Amino acid sequence: MSAAAPAKFTFDLDLARVRTRTRTLPEDELEAMLEEARRSGYEQGFAAGEAGAAARSADALAGAATTLADNAAQMVEALDRRQKENLREAVTLAASIARKLAAHLIARQPHAELTALIQECLGALEHAPHLVVRCHPELSDAIRSAAEDRIRASGFSGRLVVMGDPDIKLGDGRIEWADGGLVRDMNAISNDINTRISAYLSARGAKENKGD
Repeated sequence: MSAAAPAKFTFDLDLARVRTRTRTLPEDELEAMLEEARRSGYEQGFAAGEAGAAARSADALAGAATTLADNAAQMVEALDRRQKENLREAVTLAASIARKLAAHLIARQPHAELTALIQECLGALEHAPHLVVRCHPELSDAIRSAAEDRIRASGFSGRLVVMGDPDIKLGDGRIEWADGGLVRDMNAISNDINTRISAYLSARGAKENKGD
């Protein structure tokens, strides 16, 4: 009796058709996950948008502040210039008015200022040997008469000499004595006024600049 052949064991497997098991999510859980993703994306996008807007706002604010500062500086500089111009115009106008008034007074009383100067001199010339007055020829007689009236009321005992000089303008004149003299010259006075005005305005401007 022959031995029975061993039974052949076969695996009932087809390795090429191995099934992979996958987990299927419930629909409500999938919807919740999608909703969470949408919410997270929206929040991130909104935060990014806010950050961008804030950055743009900050840049715009900084630019506006710079422009405002520049405009303010220009305005202050313009006001300062205008203030100086107003001061210069006011002083110049005052000087111009003063000159016109002086010219008007000279036209009305051309010998008044020179006569006043003669009276001032007589008080300090009691012992002077002579007093010479040079004036415009048209004023010679009026100046002589006025000077004689004042001499009689003073202690002056010297000789009075009044000379007409065509080179001297109406209202101007020179008073001379042995060791001194006075000159009235409207052109020189006007130039001196201009010099003083310029010096005043320059000093005022330097003081303001130093204060700044």
